[in-house]
Amino acid sequence: MATIVKKRPGQSEDSLIAQFRKKILNEEVLEEMKEREFYLKPSRKRYEREKALKKRKPRRYW
Repeated sequence: MATIVKKRPGQSEDSLIAQFRKKILNEEVLEEMKEREFYLKPSRKRYEREKALKKRKPRRYW
């Protein structure tokens, strides 16, 4: 998967770098790289997913 950003006439290098960063964030390339850096067992993935859901779920006080 290649990320291509073309420089427009009159565009500065700083704005080109900013455009590249924005495109990388939108495509979620960094998140995918972090996920693939280390192997996670399917049970650990399931545990992490359930933990995130519990964290988002609001607590109810009765």
